[in-house]
Amino acid sequence: MASQPSADAAASAPASPVPASPTAAAVIARFLKQRGVQRVYALCGGHIMPIWMRLDDEGIRIVDVRDERAAVYMAHAEAELTGGLGVALVTAGPGVTNAMTGIANAHVARAPMLVLSGVPPRLQENRGALQDMVHTDLVRSLTRYARTVRQPELVLQELDEAVSRATGQGGEPGPVYLDFPVDVLRAPVPAALLLPEHFAPRPRAVLTPDDGSVRAAVDLLWSARRPLFISGRGARGASAPLTELLSRLQAPYLDTGESRGLVSDDHPSVVAAMRGGVMGQADLVVTVGRRLDFQLAYGSPAVFGDARFLRIADCAAELRDNRRGAVELLATPAVALQAILAAAGDRAPATDTAWASGLRASHLERSRKLAVSMREAPDGSDGLMHPNRVLAALRDKLPADAVVVADGGDFLSFARVGLPATTYLDPGSLGCIGIGTPFGVAASLARPDQTVVVATGDGSFGFNAMEIDTAVRHRAPVLIVVANNGSWAIEVRDQQETHGKVVGTRLQFADHAAMARAFGMHAERVERAADLPGAIERALANRPALLDVLVTPQAASSDAKSGLAWVPDLQPLATWDEAERRWRNG
Repeated sequence: MASQPSADAAASAPASPVPASPTAAAVIARFLKQRGVQRVYALCGGHIMPIWMRLDDEGIRIVDVRDERAAVYMAHAEAELTGGLGVALVTAGPGVTNAMTGIANAHVARAPMLVLSGVPPRLQENRGALQDMVHTDLVRSLTRYARTVRQPELVLQELDEAVSRATGQGGEPGPVYLDFPVDVLRAPVPAALLLPEHFAPRPRAVLTPDDGSVRAAVDLLWSARRPLFISGRGARGASAPLTELLSRLQAPYLDTGESRGLVSDDHPSVVAAMRGGVMGQADLVVTVGRRLDFQLAYGSPAVFGDARFLRIADCAAELRDNRRGAVELLATPAVALQAILAAAGDRAPATDTAWASGLRASHLERSRKLAVSMREAPDGSDGLMHPNRVLAALRDKLPADAVVVADGGDFLSFARVGLPATTYLDPGSLGCIGIGTPFGVAASLARPDQTVVVATGDGSFGFNAMEIDTAVRHRAPVLIVVANNGSWAIEVRDQQETHGKVVGTRLQFADHAAMARAFGMHAERVERAADLPGAIERALANRPALLDVLVTPQAASSDAKSGLAWVPDLQPLATWDEAERRWRNG
C-alpha cells in the first residue's frame, strides 16, 4: 500500500493554480493572482461582475474609481512604477469607450497593461442588448492584441497570449484587451484544459547583440569627438552599464521624461540644461531605448547637423524611426551596453573632454541660476504668485526620493524643468493631460513608503478631479498641488499673440480646496508665497491632501514661448521649424 504524504509536506506543497470551482471568471482571477497582480483598477458593471467578485475571492485588491479612463490611467502608472503588469477592469459599452483615451495613452507610452471587459450573453448578441458593441473593433488600433473570447475553453490560453503580447514577448510592449460574454464568464472550464504552463509567469526574453555590430558600435563610440547619449523608456533597467559607459567615454547625457532618474543628476555627464545647444554640437548621437519623435526634432539634420546615429533598442519602434543608425543594435539595452564595455577593453576614447566639461559647467551654472530665479520670481501685476514660487517651495520640502507626477500644459513646462525627481511621470508624448491625479493615486498605492506628489495645472486637474474621492476612500497617501491660474494659459497667450483676442480659453479661479474638503480630504487654498512652506508641511503630514495655489496667468512658460501651441508645419517648435525650412531649402 502506498504511503500517504505527511501533513507538513502537504502544507509546504505549492498551491494548485486550478481554482476549486473553475468557472471562466474564476480562472481569470486565479490567472491574475498567479501572475503576481496585487491590484486591479476598476469601475463596476453587470457585464463584469463575475470577474469582480472572483477577484475579491482571490484577495486581489479592487481599487474602484469614478471614471473608466482613470482606471486605465492608474493601471498604466502601476505598470510604469512596478515593472509588472497593470490591470484595468471596465464594463461594456460606455465603460470601454470611456477607457479608450487611457488605452491610447498606454499604446503610445508602450506600457504593459491588460484591460478586461464584458459583452452581453452570446444568445443576445446582435439583438439590441444593453451595451452590445463590438469593442474589439474600437480598440484594435490602440492595442497589441484585442479579442472577444466566446468559448470558456479558450479563456486561459487567451489570457496567456494577451499578457505575453502586453509584456513585449516577441514584439513591442503595450496595452492588450480581452472581453468575454457574461454567460462565458459564468460557464465552467474543463479542468483538463487548465494546464499549469499557461498560469506560470514568463520572464521577458533577453536579446543579445551580434558581435560584429558590437565591434562596429565600439569603433563609432571610441572614435567620436562629441558623442551624446539620449535615453528613453527602453533603457529602464540599464542604469548601471549606461552610467559606466558614460564615465568611460566622459560623454554628455540627456535624459527625457521617459527615463528621469536613470542616471543621477550628480553624474558629470548630465547636461540637461544645455539640451538645445548640445543637440546641434554632437557628432555622434546614441539613442538608448528612445524614439526620435517630436521631442527630439525627429532626429532631423536641421537640428542635429551632420551627426551620425547609433541606435540601441529591443524593439523596432525605438531602433529605426525617422533616422537610421550607422550602427543599430537590436538587443536588450543593458546587455548591449555591457557588451560594448567588454569589447572596448582599455581602449582610450577620443572624446573632446574640454567640450564635455564645458557643457557640464554651463549646465551647473544654468541650474544654479534657475534655482535662484525660481525663489525670486516676481508676482504678476494681478498680485498672484509666479508658478515657479510653488515649485521652489516644493523643492525645499520634498525628500530626494519623492515620486513626482507632473501634469498640465503651461504648468507642466515649468515643473518639467523646475522640479527634480528620481522617479517621474507625466502625460507623455501623446500629451495626455489629465493623468495627474489618477497616476498619483496609483503611485501612492504602489510606492506607499515614498512621498508621491502631483504637480498639476488647474485645467488638467479638472479632467479627473473626482478621483480625489478615490484617493480618500482608498487612503492613497498622495499630495496634489494644483497651480490655479484660471485659464488654459498656453492657449490664452497664443490667441492673444496670434489672433488678437481670447476665445473660450479662460476658466474661473475655482476653489478646488473646498471641493476636496467636501470629500473628506485635507485641503487648503494658498494665495501668498509666504504661506507655502507651512501649507506643504501640513499637507505632507495629512495625506491624502490637496493644495489649491493661486498663481498668475501672466507667467510665460518655455512651451508658451516656443510656438508649440500654434503647431508649426514641419517641426513642433518655432525655432526648429525655421531651421527645418532653411535646411530643406539648402
